[in-house]
Amino acid sequence: MCGIAGWIDWSKDLSHEQETLKKMTDAIIHRGPDAEGHWFSKRAALGHRRLIVIDPEGGLQPMLYKDGNDTIGLTFNGEIYNYQELRKELEEKGHEFQTKSDTEVLLHAYLEWQEDCVQHLNGIFAFGIWDERFGKLMLGRDHLGVKPLFFAQRGSAILFGSELKVLLSHPLVDAEVDKEGLSEIFCLGPTRTPGHAIFKDIHEVRAGHYMTFTSNGSTTTQYWKLESKKHVDDIDTTVETIRSVLQDTVKRQLIADKPVVSMLSGGLDSSGLTGLAGNEFGNKGERLHTYSLNFINDEKDFEQDFLRFDRDEPWVKRVAEYVGTKHHSIELGSDSLIEHLLTPMRARDLPGVGELETSLYLLFKEMKKDATVALSGESADEVFSGYPWFHQEKFLDAEIFPWSVNLWYSTEILSEDFKAKISPEKYQKQKFEDAVAEVPFLEGESDLQMKQRQMSYMFITRFLPFMLERKDRTSMMNGFEVRVPFCDYRLVEYLWNVPFEMKSIDNIEKGILRRAFENVLP
Repeated sequence: MCGIAGWIDWSKDLSHEQETLKKMTDAIIHRGPDAEGHWFSKRAALGHRRLIVIDPEGGLQPMLYKDGNDTIGLTFNGEIYNYQELRKELEEKGHEFQTKSDTEVLLHAYLEWQEDCVQHLNGIFAFGIWDERFGKLMLGRDHLGVKPLFFAQRGSAILFGSELKVLLSHPLVDAEVDKEGLSEIFCLGPTRTPGHAIFKDIHEVRAGHYMTFTSNGSTTTQYWKLESKKHVDDIDTTVETIRSVLQDTVKRQLIADKPVVSMLSGGLDSSGLTGLAGNEFGNKGERLHTYSLNFINDEKDFEQDFLRFDRDEPWVKRVAEYVGTKHHSIELGSDSLIEHLLTPMRARDLPGVGELETSLYLLFKEMKKDATVALSGESADEVFSGYPWFHQEKFLDAEIFPWSVNLWYSTEILSEDFKAKISPEKYQKQKFEDAVAEVPFLEGESDLQMKQRQMSYMFITRFLPFMLERKDRTSMMNGFEVRVPFCDYRLVEYLWNVPFEMKSIDNIEKGILRRAFENVLP
């Protein structure tokens, strides 16, 4: 994982803008503490901060390719999990490689397929490619939006970067929040409309999209989306398909030149991934390290709620013992949480959810002492319909985002005059209706099935981005990479069409995932 920054201008000579680009990359030094790179031409300035995970010597960025007098430059954040297969395919087409990095594979994929290169990628990625041959910038983002990518247009200039602070460090960009940005914060929090970046005239490349910019304008292309079709597999085939994809993606995501560990909360999602990863380590005669978070006096102070029914620690110990991991329990107290309460907000450049993000930040800070990469269970609840909201009629029937039913809670501090300006109920209703209009319903579905599909769409396209952003910022603030196997687009595509009753087989939430994990969990 890394941090990227870029500045393209079709009417200004950027070849001497070292100071400005340095400010942009310095803003995200936490994302790439291991190395720094800059490249300049007349129309482009590309920057990179590197966290070394694969090919320490060969993965330096920005990575360049010369085509006669023209240069194609790439700055890239993420991991391409199928880069070894892609490399072989490209070599068969005549491409020659100088390194062992997935960065070079991505660059050559662009050279071979241009913008269609994203159709060949399995991974988590955000990148910018400047192609001097055509005076063209391409910005691309992975299928689920695991890796962030923001951009802003100012006159003839395009600015882009991994975090908002990259753009806000440029003299052309002001940190101004307009009426719509305030509406996003107070009416949709903690989520936001896809593509919206809160600050005025700053945007985010949407998940599953790429954009191209030339002196004549820009185009936006959606290269991946959820498509509805009838699920024809029986239960045994469905379970085996889920198990097979998860085994494959975990194996791919364990590839690194730095230690890979697993986060373990004791819940089904992280426990299953730990079991799969533990098997891979065991096959090599190695032992997987796992990490969990525990709070001082948790045994005495724990209170059950609708998302957390029991303490984590007993289940963590049971899974760690069963899989045979070397387990590390990180313990936090209230003093640490208070001391670092604002740090995640600075990491996100936006309001967050308080101590939840602070605890993650502190967990990653401790994990960084021993490791660089971890597997995490993000998105399992979204794609397997595991949240309680999926099982309650009042939420399925509500014409509102289920996580925003208590709108009063986020707006009660506002004056009546201010609320009148942003119209919270009206704004929230409109954004919900916009989201519903996107849902690819399947002809012949019952009313209940349509509501369940709609709920699933809301969580995958609206709530999941918040969860991924939270994990990205709190981990990368510590120069720590988190990989999310449940975000493999192949798994998400498949589960999108698995009926809700099959996902909840055995009359329990995520019942089908429990079956898929039967051979790796106690």
